[in-house]
Amino acid sequence: MKIKVLQRSEQDYLGATSGDITRQFRNADPDLHPFERAREYQRALKAVKMEKIFAKPLVKALEGHTDSIKCMAIARTSAAPLLSGSCNGELRLWNMQHLCYGSGVEKAHEGFVRGVTVSPDGTKAFSCGDDKAAKMWRIQPKACQISEEPQASYHMAYIPGAIDHHWHKPMFVTVGDTVDVWDYNRSAPLSSFEWGCERVITSRFNPAETALLASTAVDRSVGLYDLRGNAPIRKVILKLRSNGICWNPMRPMNFTVANEDCSLYTFDMRKLSAATYRHWDHVMAVLDVDYAPNGQEFVSASYDNTIRLWDVGHQRSKEVYHGKRMQRVLCCHYTPDGRFVLSGSEDTNIRVWKAKADQKLGVATPRETRAAAYREALKKKFQRMPEIARIQRYRHVPKMIKTIGHKRRIMREARQRKDSNRRKHSKPGTMDHVPMKKR
Repeated sequence: MKIKVLQRSEQDYLGATSGDITRQFRNADPDLHPFERAREYQRALKAVKMEKIFAKPLVKALEGHTDSIKCMAIARTSAAPLLSGSCNGELRLWNMQHLCYGSGVEKAHEGFVRGVTVSPDGTKAFSCGDDKAAKMWRIQPKACQISEEPQASYHMAYIPGAIDHHWHKPMFVTVGDTVDVWDYNRSAPLSSFEWGCERVITSRFNPAETALLASTAVDRSVGLYDLRGNAPIRKVILKLRSNGICWNPMRPMNFTVANEDCSLYTFDMRKLSAATYRHWDHVMAVLDVDYAPNGQEFVSASYDNTIRLWDVGHQRSKEVYHGKRMQRVLCCHYTPDGRFVLSGSEDTNIRVWKAKADQKLGVATPRETRAAAYREALKKKFQRMPEIARIQRYRHVPKMIKTIGHKRRIMREARQRKDSNRRKHSKPGTMDHVPMKKR
């Protein structure tokens, strides 16, 4: 008689010490786990529901300004303070570690503060306003203090509309009737560009090409300028004007503009004949746009009292933030670590939002980190399933936005139906289909 004995040595699965990881034996044969996919689907469904349950995006509202928040800027260094400018000419510096007020200048400018920017090292701040001047201020980042008097003033013949600092060099650009590039130590601009438009709205330096900058103007144009040749190089005309522009920090050939037609357009500077992507979900004019440090996401601020978060390669927004007391949002910004989003609105408040609505603040244990990664993997695996896609897609928005969005959808479908009927009943070749990205 033969007897088969199961024998297992403890040395095969136990570690050398009591603190070592115990080896687990598991047979991966799918025949032994017939309901594995069904179990994972139920876990994915629970994960997407938990995401909605624990979604609490608002962190804090920073109060203190007495007028609308017109602009804001933050240095690209860790623990950098936030600089904000309001419509009554006040500058304020905020401590982003403790989310509190640091210091400020009450009458930095006469009239509106049109734009603010910070040097890459975070020790100098620049602002421009209705008094036809740009001013340089000294910042102490650790103490969160800003100097009471400007270190330097740069006067111009026009009211500047925006200001931006170079990514590496000690220079900045102001826009208005012309596009002027300034050096710290000179009272006159290094370069001045003019391209047949009445007024330039905003301008940004390219993060990789140190001599390249892009601007938007009131003649509905988006222009590119090269400092080396001291001349403009390319221009594209849109149907409506663009209020904001931002370069992708990880893909420096791409930039996104915030347009008056409730959409955002992502362009590749090597091919400006058509937009790479058209992002549409806002129901009113888009006023500002800013990219996350990883270059995979960006945030937009709109006249419809909301901010929206987008993935670079998607046309629809993945998240929308709004509040009962939040009015028209004039500016938005990502924090240097990409974990939070900042918005400034007409209700005089700066709001701090989570970049991921259900993100847990504070220290997470290794077990919590593994569980969150597992839930994210399940949601990504089953994202095409109808019920999970429906729950992920749903966003609660105010009634006004819901109504306007419904009307715009009806008008869009009617326009598409009309174009389709025209092509169907016209002579072949007389009416070509024009995609939305080229209109």
